[in-house]
Amino acid sequence: MPVNDLPMPTVGPVSRLAPKPMKFVLNWGRRYSLWVFNFGLACCAIEFIATSMSRHDFIRFGVIPFANGPRQADLMIVSGTVTDKMAPAVRRLYEQMPDPKYVISFGACSNSGGPYWDSYCVTKGVDQIIPVDVYVPGCPPRPEALLHGIMKLQEKIAGETLEDRYRPEAHA
Repeated sequence: MPVNDLPMPTVGPVSRLAPKPMKFVLNWGRRYSLWVFNFGLACCAIEFIATSMSRHDFIRFGVIPFANGPRQADLMIVSGTVTDKMAPAVRRLYEQMPDPKYVISFGACSNSGGPYWDSYCVTKGVDQIIPVDVYVPGCPPRPEALLHGIMKLQEKIAGETLEDRYRPEAHA
């Protein structure tokens, strides 16, 4: 039988056979090596930059700021007002990120439109475009709030199973 005709095992069924320590190590590696692709659209992006500086320093949590592009990033942080004109760009960049990928909505404008929610051109939350894992409220949100959101995302990653993460229905 040629090698190309062999059925390829899927990740889901095989993950049940993986020992629990292996699952722990895989989740530990993913949660403490998040490369960030920042999509800064307004004033919340300044607070994101403040979080990456020495006073708050989210590198100590294993979060590496400023990935070269979406193809090298695990985490997209959308900060600021998402307009209808920018929505296709946000979606396109999200789709270019490799799996597993995570999204933090940072600030009132990206969560729900913020004070501009009644405008004809403002998207009423980035979750209408892409799936969001963690919401960080505030206008503008404090750097400590982003650190808390990152810790919540790391808790979520620690509890994931490979079957949950790579199930085909999860990305539909």
